[in-house]
Amino acid sequence: MQQTQYLVVTAIGTDRTGIVSDLTRLVNDCSCNILDSRMAIFGKEFTFIMLLSGDRVAISKVENTLPSTSHELGLLTMMKRTTRHVDHTDDLTFGIEYVGPDIPGTLNTVTEFLTEQGVGIASLKADAFHDEDNDMSKHATCLTIRLSQSTDVEQFTSKLNSLCDELNQQVTIHQII
Repeated sequence: MQQTQYLVVTAIGTDRTGIVSDLTRLVNDCSCNILDSRMAIFGKEFTFIMLLSGDRVAISKVENTLPSTSHELGLLTMMKRTTRHVDHTDDLTFGIEYVGPDIPGTLNTVTEFLTEQGVGIASLKADAFHDEDNDMSKHATCLTIRLSQSTDVEQFTSKLNSLCDELNQQVTIHQII
């Protein structure tokens, strides 16, 4: 029995109808499975990231086929071999959402705080928008984080609330079960 191997694939290019289908067809044709994926549109650009699994032959086929297919599709791609994802079943998962004035450095300050607290970020989505009521640029950020069982959640929440107050951000924190 062959050992399962893993490959992370990232693709970026001009958005068009059918591009996800083209990429998933390539993965399927190479006999790989998509274990996880994320897709987003930034401006007119499409970006897609996938975690693939397959045996050695299937992963090698993706690595050999993707460059020419990417060129045909007008995509920039990167690939990196990886290992099986570590299951964090003992961790506590929380959602953090904060909204406020769009001030450069806010996201960096929050992520540095999380790093200092030893908190892992599982996902992050940040959007800037114009608040018509107040005629100002604002942003909304949503993070999914993992806290170890030993984390004092009340103390962590208090510190995060204080930081967001200093940054003039409205924050909500909720546990994800």
